Amino acid sequence: MGNAENEPLVRLQKVVKRYRTGAGTLTALNGVTADFYRGEFVAVVGKSGAGKSTLVNMITGVDTLTSGEIWVGETPVHVLDEGRMALWRGRTIGVIYQTFELLPQLSLLDNVLLPVDFCGMYRARESVPRALDLLARVGLEDHVYKTPARISGGQRQRVAIARALANDPDVIVADEPTGSLDSATAEGIFELFQALVAQGKTIVMVTHDHSLAARTTLALELVDGVLRDSR
Repeated sequence: MGNAENEPLVRLQKVVKRYRTGAGTLTALNGVTADFYRGEFVAVVGKSGAGKSTLVNMITGVDTLTSGEIWVGETPVHVLDEGRMALWRGRTIGVIYQTFELLPQLSLLDNVLLPVDFCGMYRARESVPRALDLLARVGLEDHVYKTPARISGGQRQRVAIARALANDPDVIVADEPTGSLDSATAEGIFELFQALVAQGKTIVMVTHDHSLAARTTLALELVDGVLRDSR
């Protein structure tokens, strides 16, 4: 038995994902094997269509793999059924989408509380103060009762980050989190990610920005469905 502290938190073993299209079979991931450790900041770069978002969907269980295995901690993600998958994802993985995926009719506070409530982890005396603290950590303490339409795109991205942290997940997966942001806002979000990594979180960030990727602890590139070290 190895030391649990030195064992990978996320393990991808010979992961293959194929899609059937009108033009035939498309292989998005072709035998991807990788280990990500606690407190590691991983960047995945690659051209459009290289399979980056597919990789995110495999790790988070949003999509099913064709073959191979994915483990997060002691959980074999590849064998979970849909019901168990949704609950596991909500409690274990913080997902930050490129398109934010905020509910427009809810306040920023209620958007952050949504995954807590969904997972049955809502406790009024604890959950609300924590959500308020998370919004303050991303600089939105003066906007908590506004709806997403009343704040900027950069601020909406910060709400999405606060929501991803709501259940205190060990793993945060971010799909192009700075893709539509100005450089100053992107830098602020990157620095927030660095602070989370320093606290022991594991972040897997898909990005097209090679300059940001160069500042992470591990930079990987997807080329034709194969993952390789980009440095």
